[in-house]
Amino acid sequence: MKIATPLFSDRVDAGRRLGRKLTRLRGPDVVVLGLPRGGVPVAAQVAEELNAPLDVIVVRKLGVPWQPELGMGAIGEDGVRVLNQRVINLAGIGDEQLAAVERTELAALRRRARLLRGDRPAIDLAGRTVIIVDDGIATGSTARAAAWVARARGAARVVLAVPVAPAEAIEPLLRDCDELVSVRSLNRLSSVGQSYEDFTPTTDDEVRDLLIHHRAASRPATAQEHWHDEQVVTCPETLRLPGRLTVPAGADRLVVFAHGGGSSRHSPRNEYVAAVMHQSGLATLLFDLLTPDEAADRAQVFDIERLAGRLTEVTAWVRQHPLCATLPVGWFGASTGAGAALWAAAEPHAGVAAIVSRGGRPDLAGRRLSAVTAPTLLIVGGRDTRVLELNRAAQAQLRCPNHLFVVPGATHLFEEPGTLTTAARQARGWFLKHGLRQATGLRG
Repeated sequence: MKIATPLFSDRVDAGRRLGRKLTRLRGPDVVVLGLPRGGVPVAAQVAEELNAPLDVIVVRKLGVPWQPELGMGAIGEDGVRVLNQRVINLAGIGDEQLAAVERTELAALRRRARLLRGDRPAIDLAGRTVIIVDDGIATGSTARAAAWVARARGAARVVLAVPVAPAEAIEPLLRDCDELVSVRSLNRLSSVGQSYEDFTPTTDDEVRDLLIHHRAASRPATAQEHWHDEQVVTCPETLRLPGRLTVPAGADRLVVFAHGGGSSRHSPRNEYVAAVMHQSGLATLLFDLLTPDEAADRAQVFDIERLAGRLTEVTAWVRQHPLCATLPVGWFGASTGAGAALWAAAEPHAGVAAIVSRGGRPDLAGRRLSAVTAPTLLIVGGRDTRVLELNRAAQAQLRCPNHLFVVPGATHLFEEPGTLTTAARQARGWFLKHGLRQATGLRG
């Protein structure tokens, strides 16, 4: 089967769809393991769907020295070592050669595990149903090694779960696991990336933040205190716009996200930034600024005045929520959403405590920029030259406390390793610094 159009918009979309296929496995003994790095955003969605703990499974294949792609075994954490004696014998691998390969890979494995998990121990797999998740299967060698390692660590049942897999790989992989679940299997799959509209590389920082966020969100209710996470329907005027409201324990400020044209509350970049906010106790509201029909209309995507009005109305709505009524509000805007946030902030009673623009178009607020009073941070990629020029021109019109932060090496979508994490942390720091000023107005 040849893919005419991508099957998934991004890894978050793929993870949600995969999670729905796995709901029958939900139970107290289930643990979800993501294969770093691209498998972890998919696994995070699966773990959320199943209400299961999330961890990474770090494995290193032991390759034949003169043919590294040919696996003669694998190693994992906790001293797990699995050998394919048939390959070892056929390749004529001696004990010294095997030991040398193992030493090299073990050192790499330990560095990788510590980098991703820090000082936290790996989740115990003994007697549990283990769901190993990747963003897709090409050859299946890594998934096979992960299944071996999970079994050696005591897993009672091993399930490989991926959004997409080549049909010819499924039967061979079933020799190494109890079950393989995929959203789609294809007769021809030249690369996993062809199944995704957005296959931006996942960074180590993103993996770490996803693990931290999931661990905090899945704490027992007695430890969560007022941690609150729900799908909501915001209601500006007569329009119903879906959203997601997350209020960590002890939250003392709220960040409302305004996405750019063609995006939605499911924007993987905004979801990632929101997760970074949650780590420091900031509440967030991600919502659909446009309906699907409106998002398809270029004219409505750039109707900044209308978008600004909608952001204002949604902010008034969320202020009525019992957990948010007393929280100062900041706005985080991306692309055209940033222009809308600054347009709205120019109103005399906007009542917004701070604003952050990521890869935004503040220029779209035009002459209203000089009326903005909320502290404003402009974040732009160093290689996003056109947008950087527009931001510099817009900054010159701002009269409020402001700063332009340029992320070195980043292009418009912050796809380069580490750049989105840098942007997210800068945004978080800005809201933490400026977000406690009591805002007035917009109380509905």
